[in-house]
Amino acid sequence: MQRDSLSRRSVLSLAGLSLASAGVATGAQTSYSPQSAPGATDDEHVARESFQIMEGTDKETTVYVTESETDGPTVFVIGGVHGNETAGYVAAEEIAEWTIDAGTLVTLPRADVVAIDRGTRVDDDGIDLNRQFPEGSEPQTELAEAIWDLVVDLDPAVVVDLHESRGIYAGDPVDGVGQAIFHANRDEDRTTADSAVEYANDNYIDISERAFQTGHFSSPDSEPTGLLVHKAARELGSEAYLVETLSTENELEKRVTWHSAVVERLVEDELFPDEEPTNGHEPEEPIEDEPDEPADPPADDDNGGDDGDDSETDDDIPDDHTEPVAEIRSDPSSAIETTLEPEQTITLDATCSEAPDGELVSYEWSIQNDGTFNESGKTVDVTVSASGDHRVLLRVTDDAGASETTEVTLTAA
Repeated sequence: MQRDSLSRRSVLSLAGLSLASAGVATGAQTSYSPQSAPGATDDEHVARESFQIMEGTDKETTVYVTESETDGPTVFVIGGVHGNETAGYVAAEEIAEWTIDAGTLVTLPRADVVAIDRGTRVDDDGIDLNRQFPEGSEPQTELAEAIWDLVVDLDPAVVVDLHESRGIYAGDPVDGVGQAIFHANRDEDRTTADSAVEYANDNYIDISERAFQTGHFSSPDSEPTGLLVHKAARELGSEAYLVETLSTENELEKRVTWHSAVVERLVEDELFPDEEPTNGHEPEEPIEDEPDEPADPPADDDNGGDDGDDSETDDDIPDDHTEPVAEIRSDPSSAIETTLEPEQTITLDATCSEAPDGELVSYEWSIQNDGTFNESGKTVDVTVSASGDHRVLLRVTDDAGASETTEVTLTAA
């Protein structure tokens, strides 16, 4: 998997970073030593430093630099662009502590500290940071400008942006983008992403439904636009990857492990050109055909009734039965993708759901942001009463007793 990007020399100099235009406090650099990343050790062959961008503001955040004594390209890894995607910024903090064999590793683990403190996708002003990097024009906010100026000064061979999603990617971003690596539509990028997916699936994924896959960036005139990786790929020529893990039904440690393993493979040629990376978590189980569900289901699912998923019911479902498909649409149609006003009411519609091998007999909703299914019907009205993210779940059950659950997140300013 040798790539041309090996010839792209790092432009970073620890002795004198030219980053004033990015809002960087270049006169206040401090040394940075590794803490507790799995496999990371102090190494006399790397130098470590850190500095701040947006210093003195509520958006001040730290950039970490690790430079090997062996020449090589620069890799930039960013997390925390969305504050409610925890595994991304936790993994980036671990990656900041890696010991590398060549080149320069620059990490910005907590890109939007305001959104992280809020635990929401957006900041106090309802701004989604990952829509503020339009192609062909200047970034739209001061924070986006500071990050982009940093990226331009670094001129990285590879950019990796770590995210999470509440739904699995199945070729259509509307349903979710989890367990996927998105890349520019170039042969080199595709080959690298495919290799990372193969490695992660072979070594870390133990449930087939959680297997990683790859997808292309949207075109410049298609939604979503304004993404950092799009701008880096098309304006700087960087290999740029947006990595998404599935935040639901997977503990944080597992999602962080997935991010770490994927990033190692994406930047292997740049930072580890001569040997296997040793910073990540140890491989786990190979992929299996069935999920590792508990042997005995809980007696009470906290839903106030039958959850339609008891073992007796499952035994009655034929092996070749096609599971129902749960799908949510909204009225107005843009409500799921846009930031809503507090106290705004929208209608969520499940009539687009289907039962390929029968008919749907129940539609259940969880609209209290607590996972409890307390509404029923093909449609439901939801009033967003406070700022932040609001998780809504839909569970549909067919006449054979098979169930499927999906969800959307409504965001209010």
